[in-house]
Amino acid sequence: MENTGSLWRHRDFLLLWLGQSVSRIGDQFTGLAIPVIAAFMLGAGPTEMGFLGAAGTFPFPLFGLLVGVWVDRRSRRSVLVLSDLGRGAIIATIAILGLAALLKLAYLYLFAFLIGILTVFFDVAYQAYLPSLVDRKQLVDANSRLETSNSLAATGGPAVAGAVIQVFKAPVAMVFDAASFFFSAATLFAIRAREPKGDLTQSRSVLADVREGLAVVFGDRRLRHIAACTAWSNFFSSAVFAALLILYLKDGLGFDPLALGLLFGISSIGGVVGAFVASSVAGRIGVGPAIILGAVLFGFPLLPLPFVSGPLVFPAIASMLLIAFLGNLIYNINQVSFRQAIVPARLQGRLNATMRTIVWGTLPLGALTGGVLGEVLGLRNAILVALAGGAFAFLWVLFSPVRDVKTMPESMA
Repeated sequence: MENTGSLWRHRDFLLLWLGQSVSRIGDQFTGLAIPVIAAFMLGAGPTEMGFLGAAGTFPFPLFGLLVGVWVDRRSRRSVLVLSDLGRGAIIATIAILGLAALLKLAYLYLFAFLIGILTVFFDVAYQAYLPSLVDRKQLVDANSRLETSNSLAATGGPAVAGAVIQVFKAPVAMVFDAASFFFSAATLFAIRAREPKGDLTQSRSVLADVREGLAVVFGDRRLRHIAACTAWSNFFSSAVFAALLILYLKDGLGFDPLALGLLFGISSIGGVVGAFVASSVAGRIGVGPAIILGAVLFGFPLLPLPFVSGPLVFPAIASMLLIAFLGNLIYNINQVSFRQAIVPARLQGRLNATMRTIVWGTLPLGALTGGVLGEVLGLRNAILVALAGGAFAFLWVLFSPVRDVKTMPESMA
C-alpha cells in the first residue's frame, strides 16, 4: 500500500481510477445499446426484456459465493485484468454480429449471461482490491472519486451513446465499450503495488470458507440490514429499469434512442452531485443517517413517474431520476465504505461475494417479475406497483443499528 497522503499522489490508485473512468464511459454505450437492440431492432416485449435483464444478473446467485472464496485465494488484480479482457472480447463479438445483421434475442441472452459471469469475478475482486490499495482512512474519498467518475460517465455517456445509436445504429456504439474494457485491463496491469498473498491454505475446504463469508454478513446486524435494504430495492428497481421503463418510454411516451440517451444523461447529474457530497453528508449527519437518507431519496421521488404526461414529461421524469440517482450515490458510497472499513482484508472477497449474492440475487427475480407484471397489468400499472414496493426499502436500515453509526468504525480485525 502506498502512502496515506493525498490520493492525487497515489500512482496506483490513479491508474485504477483512470481505467475505471474510461471503462464506465464505454459501459454507457452498451448499457443503452443492448436494450435498444432488443426493443427497437428485435421487437422484444416485456417478457423478453425481463429475460434479458435476468440473464445478465443470474450469475451472481449462481456463482457469487464460490467466486468470493476463489478471489480471496488469488491475486485480485489478475482477476480484474482477465475479467476486463473477457468482457471486451464478448462485447466486440456482439458488435460484429450486429453489424452483420446476425443478432437474435437468444444470442443476446447468452452473451448477457457470459458478461454477467465475468462481472461477478470483476465486482467481487474490485471492491476487495481497493482496501489493499489505499489506507482505510482514504476509503470514503477513494470510493467517492470512483463514483464521481461513474456518475460523470453516466451524465455525458448516454447522450453521446444515444446520438451514436441514432446515427450509426446500436452495434457501432458497442465497439466503444469493447475498446474501453481493453484500456481498463491495460491500466490495471500497469499497477505496481502487490497485494498480500491470498489465503492458499489447503486444509480449509471451500465450504468452510463460504460459511466464514456468510458469517461475516449474517453475524453483524448492521450488515444484515444493509443487505436487506439493498436487496429489496434492487428487486423492484430491476423490475422497472430492466424490464419495463425502456418499453414504457418508447411505446407510451414516444421516446427514440436519442431522447433516451439525453434523459439518462441529464438525470445522472444527480449521481455526480451525490458522489461529491456523500462524504460531507456523512460528516455532517453521521454515516448511518447518511445511508438512511440515501435510501429514502432513491425510492420516494420516483413514485409520480407513471402519472406524468404532456409537454413537461421529459423534464419531470429527468428531475425524478436525478433525485433518485443522488440518493443512490449517497447510500452506496457510505454503505460500501462502511463495509470495507469494518471487515479484515483477508475476508473482503467473501464479504463482497456474500453481499453481492444477496443484493444482486434479487435482480433476475425482479426483472422476470417486471416482465410478467408488464404483460398482465400493462406497462404503466406494472411500473406503479414496482415503484410503490421499492419506496419502502429504507425501513430496513431505519429500524436497525445502522442509524446509530456516526463515524466510520475501526476494522473488526
